Amino acid sequence: MRSKACIVKLTITVLTLTALSVLSVLGQGAKNAHLVPVPPGSKQKLQGVISTRDNDTFKMRDPVGAETIVVVTPSTKVSTHNKFSGKDKYQVTYLMRGLRVQVQGVGDSNGNLIADWVRFNEKDLRNAQAVEDTNELAEENAARLAEAEATAKKLAAQIEETAAIAQLANAKADAAQRVADQAFKDAAMANARINGLDSYDIIKTIPVLFAVGSSTLNADARADIDEAAMWAKSEKEKGNTNGWLVEVVGFADRTGNTAKNRALSERRAKTVINYLVLQYNLDLRRLVQPYGYGESKPIASNKTAAGRAENRRVEIRILQNKGIANTITK
Repeated sequence: MRSKACIVKLTITVLTLTALSVLSVLGQGAKNAHLVPVPPGSKQKLQGVISTRDNDTFKMRDPVGAETIVVVTPSTKVSTHNKFSGKDKYQVTYLMRGLRVQVQGVGDSNGNLIADWVRFNEKDLRNAQAVEDTNELAEENAARLAEAEATAKKLAAQIEETAAIAQLANAKADAAQRVADQAFKDAAMANARINGLDSYDIIKTIPVLFAVGSSTLNADARADIDEAAMWAKSEKEKGNTNGWLVEVVGFADRTGNTAKNRALSERRAKTVINYLVLQYNLDLRRLVQPYGYGESKPIASNKTAAGRAENRRVEIRILQNKGIANTITK
């Protein structure tokens, strides 16, 4: 028993140190962040932490703040590092904000690195996935930061009104800035390696329902996906799909145990993705990393058959970049 406890403590310590290391790159490194172009035709191997992800590109930041724009193409190979049993291959959708990666590629005429391959450690991937469910806390902390910034602006306006209260206003502005800095620190600590979804608006959610214990699409489920695809096609014809990404997340009811429900929800999400790719040729680079929440996020009561039926679902969420949609508040 003592040996098992020591192993658990050691595992927690390693995960904590890894998270703090990445947080240092994303948080403190952001103050010194600067873009470093790659010479055209130059073959380079770089490593760092993904700071932002946008469609088929991502920015990779090293500990001193140097950032490189990496372009992911259909031929880019995504896998783990070399192991005794070989490398495990992954889809590009697993490249998320906060993931520590190593990239090899060739510079293009725009100073970007065209990736031949991207590799990462499976423990880093699990750590990034483990904080996937912290979006709500991120929004709360972002609201606190916005409120503190509003207070600082109000104090700045008071400084301009009269020189007599300048010193007092400056002191309050400094205090407000400290609150803003602390709010940002709290948000960063709670949301290390989050996948950048706070940069997108959800413009439509399409639920797809499944039978008990099943991850197979029935006729009604396929019809729901087909209807969503037709809607997306009509929006594309109108020119409304610029900056779109697709998030596919799976859920389950409380039938069965928690571990099985989590695995079942992930299989459901992958089934929907496979249908979208095979039936409608959806580009995987437009997908954010799929996730299965299991029974943890019910939308109806699990005490009734009708409620459980609603909870056995996959949600197809259509996201649009806030910057492209002009919805980012400055």
